Amino acid sequence: MANIAIVGPGAIGAVIAGLLEKRGGHTLTLCARRPVAGLTVELSSGPVKLTAAVLTDPTQARPVDWVLVTTKAYDAAGAAVWFPALVGPQTVVAVLQNGVEHRERFSRWLAPERILPVMVDLPAERPAPEHVIQRGPGRMAVPAGAEGTRFVALFSGTALDVKAVDDFKSVAWRKLCLNSAGIINALLLKPAGVFRDETVGRLAREIVRECIAVGRAEGAVLEDGLADTVLENCRKAPPDSVNSLHADRAAGRPMEIEARNGAIVRFGKKHGIPTPCNEMAAILLAAM
Repeated sequence: MANIAIVGPGAIGAVIAGLLEKRGGHTLTLCARRPVAGLTVELSSGPVKLTAAVLTDPTQARPVDWVLVTTKAYDAAGAAVWFPALVGPQTVVAVLQNGVEHRERFSRWLAPERILPVMVDLPAERPAPEHVIQRGPGRMAVPAGAEGTRFVALFSGTALDVKAVDDFKSVAWRKLCLNSAGIINALLLKPAGVFRDETVGRLAREIVRECIAVGRAEGAVLEDGLADTVLENCRKAPPDSVNSLHADRAAGRPMEIEARNGAIVRFGKKHGIPTPCNEMAAILLAAM
């Protein structure tokens, strides 16, 4: 049994909370900006109404065993306001966010050894403030080691596929390749069905290929056919499914441009690798 605080119970955080609550055995606290009352999570296995304690004031928090940060990547500062109260001598902060810069994002507030980066692939949407839907099977990966093993154990008995891996860098960059194509949906404001168009498919492949080249320069091991795999997965998704970048733009919220396609451009410049498709898409989306 562990004492777990989930900072940022949005779509991903709510599904994580629902899976852990259904499993039982842990003490859960949701740390949110606003009250989260009557939140129902439709898991793949059925609905769960969250009963975990909810805090909106960081001064009311107490140290826990685990802090799971599930805020958007651009809101590191918002998550960090909870750390002084939640993080004790033995606390591990697991960062469940997009991108490949989990530790760098929180280096202002935490020592690197206190941070456990987590790759999350968990399709979820929040169509209403009190309603979250899991749209497909979920998986997570963490670096191998003692803390990684403990993190995996937290989710034992849930429907999530959680693994500790020796080559976390490759796993994180592979996920970024998957995420990179999603900028097309945000630009067009069209769901996953748009990838069935051949011209859109060609653009998606080029965006992913740029990410593959940059990831390899960073030391990630990425297969040659990954761009085709990503496009195939996009085309297999429910045609009405909406990724988080698309949802945020449609709702007028900030977007994770810098953590996703922006990171591909930045790392590309570091290695002298051109990324024209990602750069144009990121500039246009930011301008919108």
